Amino acid sequence: MTGSAKKLTEREQILKAMKTPPAEGYFVWDGKDEDDRPATEEELHAGIEAARRGRGRPAGSGIKEQVAIRIDRDVLAAFRSGGAGWQTRMNDALRDWLKDHPVA
Repeated sequence: MTGSAKKLTEREQILKAMKTPPAEGYFVWDGKDEDDRPATEEELHAGIEAARRGRGRPAGSGIKEQVAIRIDRDVLAAFRSGGAGWQTRMNDALRDWLKDHPVA
């Protein structure tokens, strides 16, 4: 190599090309397959927020206590038949019952 003439490697050529994107962008959606559709600005922000929140169970209130309790199968089945959140519904039902039946 002589002087200022420098031969770019293939990687360097690709990086240089990436710095100047084509006017129409790198991806053109054909409008047929929704799985290939680029995300909208709102979808991107929602995805970023979801990633920031992280995974796993949401933090609890910190006021509940885990106990072992025996409940008749039919009662338990009735609460579970409502799907997810059955423990919360059972807790709410007990709280409502306490309004009319104060304990000591």
